[in-house]
Amino acid sequence: MAQTAKHVIFLTIDGFRPDFYLDSEWQTPNLHALMKDGAYAKGVNSVFPSMTYPSHTTIVTGVQPAKHGIFYNNIFTPDGARQEPYWQDSSIHVPTIWKAAKDKGMTVASLYWPVSANAPVDYNIPDIGALGDGVREQYSLPHGFYAEVKKEVFGGVDKIDHGKNQNIAKIAAYIIKKSKPELMTIHVFSVDGASHAVGRKGTQVQEAVSDADAAVGIIIDALKAAGIWESTVLLVGGDHGFYDVRKSISPNVWLKEAGLINDLKTGDWKAQFNTVGGSAYLYLKDPSDKATANKVKALLEAKPDSVKQYYRIISKNQLNTGGYNPNVAFALTAEHDASFGNASTGSAIKTGKGGAHGHFPDTKNIQTGLIVHGPGIRKGAVIEEMDLRDMTPIMVKLLGIPFTKVDGKIPAGLLK
Repeated sequence: MAQTAKHVIFLTIDGFRPDFYLDSEWQTPNLHALMKDGAYAKGVNSVFPSMTYPSHTTIVTGVQPAKHGIFYNNIFTPDGARQEPYWQDSSIHVPTIWKAAKDKGMTVASLYWPVSANAPVDYNIPDIGALGDGVREQYSLPHGFYAEVKKEVFGGVDKIDHGKNQNIAKIAAYIIKKSKPELMTIHVFSVDGASHAVGRKGTQVQEAVSDADAAVGIIIDALKAAGIWESTVLLVGGDHGFYDVRKSISPNVWLKEAGLINDLKTGDWKAQFNTVGGSAYLYLKDPSDKATANKVKALLEAKPDSVKQYYRIISKNQLNTGGYNPNVAFALTAEHDASFGNASTGSAIKTGKGGAHGHFPDTKNIQTGLIVHGPGIRKGAVIEEMDLRDMTPIMVKLLGIPFTKVDGKIPAGLLK
């Protein structure tokens, strides 16, 4: 395979939406400049659930969650215990682009990327969910790198404020200057936080989007200063879009009322939903218990239209066809600005606020975006629609590295 680019950098903006570069209301001069001189997608379909960790794992593997094994941000616990994040690279069941590049002798770096602790890379500060800064420092590569960054990049701070996208970009700039990696994956996340807080629109989201755009500018400047801008393909993408939330639905309340959940701690349950934002997944105590699955389905279908309007059933067949979680009987996706809660007591329907994602990836609002710029990219190419799993084949082709079979494909007309 011929190499088209000497360097590939993939920056994901968590909660990145196509309107951030398609609509002029957003202050994104760097994204607009890249778009004008490169290529872009009008919409990129996420995975199910359209959550950060499954999405980011699809980006670096080119396959759907059923194959890569990362089904949510956090690992489902049937006994109701606290859910810990998927964070170790060893949780991923298939080869990653990091390993493929490393095996080719390339320098590989990754910053704040989900499910990347102990990944085969040269530079790493992993995203470890809520496990704390100590864990992040412990798993950073090379050994002592986190302390080095605090000193060299931030003048000796006690704590890096990674809530600022520009700070993560400054670390990326430091690595670019130091070692000019051939492959680098970077994840910035304040847009997601702002959108959860206030929904799709608002000052907080505008400020976070502007901060993300400034982060893009810092990376571009670093590539130019290192003399590798002309030989680098920069991809700016995301993981999922967002919905506004006006209602919160807790379907486990109905299961408890129906006698299907008595006590999770002691294992006294027949069915329960694991809810993640805009979707909910039905687990059966006995996976072959079709009668209970049908009972739950009947219960959902018997609700009045005023309630049923807030969810749509995603069948086992749809899950299998899409390459999604094989361990559940069926799932729900939220509709009409609803999201799901995990409570099994109290009111099943409450007022909700802010924003959510996680929904089935077949609507415009939940789509993410992509802008690509650099050698080998057809300037002015516009991709109507593509999938997250298409990111790996693009990167593999640009770097000219051998890679196992993927589910994704390079969008027609993107490459020269």
